[in-house]
Amino acid sequence: MIGISKLYCGTVEPSDTLRYGRESSQLPSHLLQFSKDKRPVVVWNITRRCNLKCVHCYAQSDDISYENELSTDEGKTLIDDLSRFGVPVILFSGGEPLVRKDLPELADYAVKKGMRAVISTNGTLISKETARTLKSIGLSYVGISIDGMEDINDRFRGVKGAFKSALKGIENCKSAGIKIGLRFTINKFNVSEIPDILNLIEEMEIPRVCFYHLVYAGRGSNLVEHDLSHDETRNAVDLIMDATKRLHDKGKPKEVLTVDNHADGPYLYLRLLNENPARAEEVLELLKMNEGNNSGRGIGCISWDGQVHADQFWRHYSFGNILKKPFSEIWMDTSNPLMKKLKEKSKHVTGRCATCRWLSICGGNFRVRAEAFTGDVWAPDPACYLSDEEIA
Repeated sequence: MIGISKLYCGTVEPSDTLRYGRESSQLPSHLLQFSKDKRPVVVWNITRRCNLKCVHCYAQSDDISYENELSTDEGKTLIDDLSRFGVPVILFSGGEPLVRKDLPELADYAVKKGMRAVISTNGTLISKETARTLKSIGLSYVGISIDGMEDINDRFRGVKGAFKSALKGIENCKSAGIKIGLRFTINKFNVSEIPDILNLIEEMEIPRVCFYHLVYAGRGSNLVEHDLSHDETRNAVDLIMDATKRLHDKGKPKEVLTVDNHADGPYLYLRLLNENPARAEEVLELLKMNEGNNSGRGIGCISWDGQVHADQFWRHYSFGNILKKPFSEIWMDTSNPLMKKLKEKSKHVTGRCATCRWLSICGGNFRVRAEAFTGDVWAPDPACYLSDEEIA
């Protein structure tokens, strides 16, 4: 992820990370992406079931029971292993994680084991009572997915009333004192909604928003033709940067991030190089610490059935199952050729990626998107919008 507010608005300096030694166990959450040890943030899809029908769902979820989900006890055994391994953050996702009645118990167990626990949810099931329960656990953050204002969001999410229910969930979290943020997946259907989303976080005093670039996985594979063109992507990123700066200058700073397209890092740097060269050099240092895409290294995923993946979008390839071997051992087992290569991606990418001057700060961008589009894991990511001149 690329912290637009951190980098473009100067809310983080290189010295901020260095004073903690850049160790995952020592860094506060907003600096975790700059760690040097890259202990993985783990996304655990604790259920496949979901009460919505999102057109871009990477898990291809439905509102039905799935019989192969890890039990509560198996989940606690997993959390024990993650804690011993030094995983700094466990992100409970789905499907919709709140359809599992033991989510509070599992999240509470993770917090007591010393991890930061966060939830990715559609927000529609967060009642006042649920919000109070989540607050009592000590959750670090709740990310609520909204993909536009009411009409667009409800069409995108496949259920009428989803938008209003999500707003109620947001208000309930705020009343309980839980830190929240929005999650928005950009595509041709909703790119025009970005200004409205930015207005919404200002009006509702929501401190954080993550704008996700589209990844071609699960039902999202059907949206390839509805992904933004390179010029449209540049315009969207410019819009996000401009709006973030306006909010910052108004004295209403928000934490704004873009996710899943690490070309955003060099693009932001090149823009700053024209506007503020001194800050641009600080940003370059931070981008080097960030290292770009970290699938298979700094982020990993565990499915509802215990399968281990390089990230939540790479569900078609499993490195093993935690019911047979602990996550910590699976993650460090580089006898698996793909795992080994993902931990040293710069040696294996091909085409324009191989000679790109930004490879060390982009990390080769999203390998799963390259594979989905070309059939080749190591081909250039088709969503990279930097020109040949910009990467030469």
